[in-house]
Amino acid sequence: MQYLRQSKMVLALLTLVLLTFLCPFADDAYGELTAKANHDHITIDSFYHGSTVSIRGIADPGMDLIIKVSSEDTHQSLRRKGKVGGLLWMTVGELDIDRVPNVYEVFSTKNIYDILNKDEIDKYSLGYQAIERHASMNVSGEDRTKWFNEFVKFKEASSLYSTSIGKISFADKDGKQSYYILTEWPYQAPPSIYTVTVYAVKNGKVVETASDRILVEQVGVVKSLATMAHNNGAVYGLLSIIAALGAGFGVGLVFTRQGGAH
Repeated sequence: MQYLRQSKMVLALLTLVLLTFLCPFADDAYGELTAKANHDHITIDSFYHGSTVSIRGIADPGMDLIIKVSSEDTHQSLRRKGKVGGLLWMTVGELDIDRVPNVYEVFSTKNIYDILNKDEIDKYSLGYQAIERHASMNVSGEDRTKWFNEFVKFKEASSLYSTSIGKISFADKDGKQSYYILTEWPYQAPPSIYTVTVYAVKNGKVVETASDRILVEQVGVVKSLATMAHNNGAVYGLLSIIAALGAGFGVGLVFTRQGGAH
């Protein structure tokens, strides 16, 4: 009996010590963050012209959220335009950028530079400045920032890059907050696997992450033609010429019958 009492006392002391140790970290304990991309399989067929993707999940109340949709880093090569002799706009060189995503979208509840410190921004590659710092370019100094900004403008004009603040909607659900956002999926985005990552932010740091993926792939005739162009360029080129000639011949017949050609 005495041994049993001593064991209970030791267990009680260990429990007290453990609770004393964990209490200072109680504020850093968070619930499970979830993320789900609806319409996560986009098929590119003959009638494809973009789509929509919704992202939803559950997060702890009071958290700021950042949602990032991006492709893997890749190499980008663009022609640089500039004025020659102060008069004519001409190609003045090639802009080569490595380690940048082809598609990049960021949605946040607040400005990411207000809710995250620089180290966290760079760690998770959030925002254009973080991408620039991570990228490798064949220009340096002031020209680096100048041409990176031009690269971003080109990507935004192509609907492949975007950032927005305040578009994430929230609702209470069983003591948690559910979040939701609907975004247009650009038809310019090539077939690939894209990653959706949701970051829960508190006190200037990312405290939780959750992720899902979006698969974009070609199907049907589009896939067959793309495979042919990749594997047998000569045949694909010949078929393209035949198709163009056939289309021109057909248009000529229409105008002839309507009396529009002489």
